[in-house]
Amino acid sequence: MSEKEQPQVSRRGFLAGTAAAAAAVAVPAVAQLAAGGPASAATRPNVLLIVTDDNPKQTDWALQKTINWLGGRGVTFTNGHITTPLCAPSRSSVFSGRYAHNHGVRNNGASYSLDQSTTVQRYLKQAGYRTGLFGKYLNSWTLSDNPPHFEEFALLQPGYVDAQWNVNGTVQTINGYTTNIIKNRTLNFLDKAATDTRPWFAYVTPYASHEPNTPAAQYADTVVPNWNGRPSVPENDRSDKPTYVQNATNTLADGKAVRQRQLRTLLSVDDAVQAFKDKLAALGQLNNTLVIYIGDNGFQWADHGLLGKGTPYSPAHEVPFYLSWPAGGLGAGTTDNRIVANIDIAPTILAAAGITPTHSVDGKSLLGSFNRDHILVEWWKQGSAGVKDSWASYVAKNKQYVEYYDLYTDATGKVSGTGQKTFREYYDLVNDPYQLTNKLYQATPADEQALGIPALATQLAADRTS
Repeated sequence: MSEKEQPQVSRRGFLAGTAAAAAAVAVPAVAQLAAGGPASAATRPNVLLIVTDDNPKQTDWALQKTINWLGGRGVTFTNGHITTPLCAPSRSSVFSGRYAHNHGVRNNGASYSLDQSTTVQRYLKQAGYRTGLFGKYLNSWTLSDNPPHFEEFALLQPGYVDAQWNVNGTVQTINGYTTNIIKNRTLNFLDKAATDTRPWFAYVTPYASHEPNTPAAQYADTVVPNWNGRPSVPENDRSDKPTYVQNATNTLADGKAVRQRQLRTLLSVDDAVQAFKDKLAALGQLNNTLVIYIGDNGFQWADHGLLGKGTPYSPAHEVPFYLSWPAGGLGAGTTDNRIVANIDIAPTILAAAGITPTHSVDGKSLLGSFNRDHILVEWWKQGSAGVKDSWASYVAKNKQYVEYYDLYTDATGKVSGTGQKTFREYYDLVNDPYQLTNKLYQATPADEQALGIPALATQLAADRTS
């Protein structure tokens, strides 16, 4: 499903809360987990997984409480990515630890292609966890169909006000602002821990900050910091980029407007996260709860003339990513600059719970010292129409290589097309972090050799089938 300039305002409290994280080590901080490994069955952590919608990386101003908690008393991942920058494929990767080419949900229409036996909620429920879902599930999922492996749920038909829900099997309208409803339903779920001694897993997924980015009434007119774009907003000369980018028409004003709305909607998410922290503290469960916060994809604020997601450019697949688990040794306020992604969430949760998955996973537990040198990011066109071809990309810290293909998917995620390469891009992310210069545009074979393109193409081909 889809997707006025304001004066500068002081909302700088988050800076103090993140000072420790900013000054912390830039090594695999999570690898400092105590030698004892994952918690024993008797002390398995609770798990609070918060997945926001279309949440770009540069939204710290609206998330100061979240950052104060999860950054100040946890780990800030500075290189967090989404392996398919589109809602349903990304969320399926969160659940399964798999790339979209392996879990099969290659577009928003293919939600029923996910093998539910591979999901983290299935493993946790089978292991005796109390499981709950509060908010959005998967695009194209029928509202009246109960989400598998969740004992308790309030499943949202995406919307912001007076929306439709499936609450534990009953479809109904619940009046009010959906982020606040999600907050309250989650708090009720957490409250049951006072009498139910089972460890719990809460999957909390507000619609914010997805379009139309409707803020709560209390934040409808909140003044947000002024923003004058970045070098990619707009990019005046896009002749070195694919046709759909050359034809993009969004302006700085468009980017500023959607940014303002997104920040306002995220203020309510920030309030909810603070409420969760307070509840866990009151329950005495703050220490042994593994908390993860991530956006399901990023969002372009008119970068290269584009609004939205689904592109290989950094703002579309870079996301905020935080983790806190004091009982696991992850409560000190550190930064971790490893390349990490949504496919790492399920392996991390299962490792913390002492569960070994029986299906193959592509991600790695963040509790170990694994340190990848690049990540695969991929996206498919749904249907044969449309102006943007399917693509896949090799993303490292210092470079990015992209290939576009004559491929498209049907509603089940099945792939058709010749697979022929239709366009390529290469960016030096050290000297060109805003991806302004495609070094493959008019490059000679000698240029490509110097850039190492043959080896990158070989690795990308291997990643796409791994």
